[in-house]
Amino acid sequence: MHNKKLYTLPPISLYIHIPWCLKKCPYCDFHSYKYSQSISEKKYIKHIIRDLKNDKKIISNRSIKSIFIGGGTPSLLKSKTLLYLLTEIKKNISISKKIEISIEVNPDINQKNKLLEYYQAGINRFSIGIQTFNTNLLAKIERKYNKKKAIKLINSINHISHKNLNIDLMYGLPEQTIENVLEDLYQVINLEPEHISWYQLNIEPNTKFYTQNINLPSLQVTKIMHLEGKKLLEKYGYIQYEISSYSKKIKYQCQHNLNYWNFGDYIGVGCGAHGKITQPNQKIIRTIKTKNDNIYVTKKYIKKKYTVSTKDIPFEFFLNKFRLLQPIYYKDFENQTYIKKNKINKKITIAIKKNYLIQTTNAWYITDIGREKINSLLLIFL
Repeated sequence: MHNKKLYTLPPISLYIHIPWCLKKCPYCDFHSYKYSQSISEKKYIKHIIRDLKNDKKIISNRSIKSIFIGGGTPSLLKSKTLLYLLTEIKKNISISKKIEISIEVNPDINQKNKLLEYYQAGINRFSIGIQTFNTNLLAKIERKYNKKKAIKLINSINHISHKNLNIDLMYGLPEQTIENVLEDLYQVINLEPEHISWYQLNIEPNTKFYTQNINLPSLQVTKIMHLEGKKLLEKYGYIQYEISSYSKKIKYQCQHNLNYWNFGDYIGVGCGAHGKITQPNQKIIRTIKTKNDNIYVTKKYIKKKYTVSTKDIPFEFFLNKFRLLQPIYYKDFENQTYIKKNKINKKITIAIKKNYLIQTTNAWYITDIGREKINSLLLIFL
């Protein structure tokens, strides 16, 4: 009889997708569509709970460490619907005592009382998609709010005690200048959020912008935007811990996203949501949920469910881990993939020869060249 080593299952989170938006943004490639009231939000949420109950069968009674309600525009949900959702989750699944519960908020939905009610329902982290405070640039990316409205919303959340606020900002927007970027960052720094997500606009194939001739800043200009912006954020105490994430203190790092990047597990419920669930036999199951809300509410939740092949696991692991600005320890690779380090030695050697990685006695470190050529580095493991 073989004494098989017992592996610890990874931490597990819950992602909930609310697919509706007031209007689809021209740069957005997330699964979302214009809000229509053909399906009531209460009905949709009831199906989310059923979807969650189905997934509960394959998570081995683990306790959820974070919940993220994304979209779409989840802040379209009525307060009582959100309270019902969180109450039902707690009834049906074990959650950790210090759970982080985040919701994405759109500046178009500026109702101070609603945000307070969200907080009272259990939300303890708000994430606002501002993108830019420049009203002219907001018009170019077809956002309907303005700087004044955005600041009013942020101030509403800042008045909630013990809140944890993230603000999303973009650089590399159509016709944006370096000065515009720095103005945005000064503005956000003055508002003192606990966390800032600051990332470059990428035009994805299935977006409206992809079909248009958009005047984006050059690669050279976006590099300067990134370097100058990073310098400014760090000057004011925002520490970068991931490619596009900055926080004032370690406790304000996004626990939900960290779980993704550390190759943790997550249940994905709602239209088009993705899940990754490791089994006690070390197999990794991926789930993809039905995208169409009309089909979803007929109890046809699963679009696809499959086991990740062993040869694909290193790529999936590094795809996430390379986002973090920290060493990748061999023990973490072996404990999280259930694959011995020597199985990928050939690929690691190629990455080291290309100066993408440095290897020490206990960890791999990604180099500046590796970060710059991240896609080429990942291709080695594909």
